[in-house]
Amino acid sequence: MTGISSAPEGGEDTGVRRIWGALGLPGLVDVHTHFMPPNVLRKVWAYFDALGEGVWPINPRYRVDQTERVALLRGFGVRAHTALSYPHRPDMATWLNAWSADYADRHPDALRSATFHPEPGAGDYVAEAIGSGARVFKAHLQVGGYDPRDPLLSEVWGALADSGTPVVVHCGSGPEPGNFTGPGPFEEVLREHPCLTAVIAHAGAPEYTAFLDLAERYDRVHLDTTMAFTPFTERRSPFPRAELPRLRALGHRVLLGSDFPNIPYRYLDQLRALTGLDLGDDWLRGVLHDNAAALFGLRARPDDPAPAPDTGRHHTERERWNSP
Repeated sequence: MTGISSAPEGGEDTGVRRIWGALGLPGLVDVHTHFMPPNVLRKVWAYFDALGEGVWPINPRYRVDQTERVALLRGFGVRAHTALSYPHRPDMATWLNAWSADYADRHPDALRSATFHPEPGAGDYVAEAIGSGARVFKAHLQVGGYDPRDPLLSEVWGALADSGTPVVVHCGSGPEPGNFTGPGPFEEVLREHPCLTAVIAHAGAPEYTAFLDLAERYDRVHLDTTMAFTPFTERRSPFPRAELPRLRALGHRVLLGSDFPNIPYRYLDQLRALTGLDLGDDWLRGVLHDNAAALFGLRARPDDPAPAPDTGRHHTERERWNSP
């Protein structure tokens, strides 16, 4: 990466801003951040604590109240972020969605987020959330412990595909495999709903190659960078260097994700890991900002008119089946 020193001066905020500033970007768009009801977030943090000392030590700078966490992202220059949450059982999704909608109403830099679980009525409340302005969904097959092929989710995937609404899907087998993780189950969903705008969380770790295959096979499949390529993840699930040319070629569908605030290192470390891949400034501009800005219809610069989001609505499920 040209014109950037790898050693930040002036603190983490300055180091983060130096990276995107040297690329001529107006800031960052982070598609994988977590804001959720305080009692739920406390349980998430307790889960990581229970893994044992030193296993997943969340950065204490980020383990603060919501107002401070939002301020941290803004201090890094994050122009837009998500508020991803995920139910681990039925009868959670609707109240999580209500909380997330209220959060987005109070934070103009938040992309209104929603989630779902395989349960009666899921198709209805997902359609309602889309109609009310939800811009991104989260599905966590590991935490939720559900099969993405569950018939109760058929209407959900169809509604997301028809509307072009992106869904961030944790379907890789990291950090621990689940009954329905790995590329196989979700590939069957894509086969049934090939127009689905799916963002594969963590670049599909540790099954990187198989999820690159899916991204090449389905042109609405994206990858997010959440925790990938960082020293923390490389020790456990190293990205195969032989796949870097494919990652470069798919650069227009790679999106910045961080897992903030639930990360055991600095936000800056994620960006330094991406610059360290040495895939070029154009690749970095797309990953750090431009790809997500296009996907969500964000202004390239604050004073620009807002473009239409890249929803792929011209490839809806209905049109696919009715096309000659």
